[in-house]
Amino acid sequence: MTAAPATSTALPPGVVIPHNENTNNQGNQAPIPVPQPDWPAIPKLLLSIEDMACPGAVRFMNLQDSPAFLQSCVVTIFELLFTSKSAPRNVRSIKLILRPMDGVAYTTGSRLDNDHKEIHFNTNYIAVISPERIVSEIKGVILHELVHCFQCSGQGCPGGLIEGMADYVRLRGGFVPPHWKRSSDGKWDSGYERTGYFLDWVDTKYGSGTIRKLNESMEEEYHEAIWETLTGHSVDHLWKTYCKDVDVWGNE
Repeated sequence: MTAAPATSTALPPGVVIPHNENTNNQGNQAPIPVPQPDWPAIPKLLLSIEDMACPGAVRFMNLQDSPAFLQSCVVTIFELLFTSKSAPRNVRSIKLILRPMDGVAYTTGSRLDNDHKEIHFNTNYIAVISPERIVSEIKGVILHELVHCFQCSGQGCPGGLIEGMADYVRLRGGFVPPHWKRSSDGKWDSGYERTGYFLDWVDTKYGSGTIRKLNESMEEEYHEAIWETLTGHSVDHLWKTYCKDVDVWGNE
């Protein structure tokens, strides 16, 4: 069986990742959502660290609540993108791998099969996150990547929607980087936070659960007509209306 294509987290603008950088860390506790009793069991969560002595790995391990946070992320994803009946039950394990590499992070199926997921997180990037951002950024990246382990992304689903859905969950989870902003530039499926904010607007304007239904509809195949089914409007109409709202907000 061929593993699913890797998906990734975008590098924030202006961030340069050197090969070695020693920085300090600060941490706090994350609130843990209470799961409904009929949700699927949380998959086995594994951790692999290539070099425990490297600055990025040390900073990560200083996050005292990381096991509980990982579990809370899975619950958050279930609650935002699924019902207890539609939540996926095929994901058997998720391994977080900390290692030096290019970029920030990416998610892929393991070499065993696609029911076992791997999240690769760049320790060189972790090492250069500013002290005041370290906790929120690490948790935001992990939440984004965990979405890729569960979300529906059937045939024909735009790549920008896949990444935007992950940032929509990150946004709703409260881990918003300072460089994020609502924008009317580009297209609705430009991806990442641009699409994430658009999805947030759709869910707010057309009813809580709209994006959950969108995600569930893409399990096998993506059809653009789903937007009109859910909202009464085409996605192009929705984007134009959203852009008008964003421009008004920017002038207030």
